[in-house]
Amino acid sequence: MTKMTTKSSAKKRFSLTASGKVRANTAFTRHTLRKRSKKMRRLARSSMILSAADSRIVKSYMPYA
Repeated sequence: MTKMTTKSSAKKRFSLTASGKVRANTAFTRHTLRKRSKKMRRLARSSMILSAADSRIVKSYMPYA
């Protein structure tokens, strides 16, 4: 049986923490920031930890991570 392949798009967008959680960049931070609240802009600077349901999907994209 052949090796499972990692999806290249997931490899570029997500990373795993030491405890096995999935870290991702925050969305909606590229443009049109004037209309967003200061709190949203401040919180969007950092990365975020995905929920359990989403992390299960992402981990299936990266079997050897």
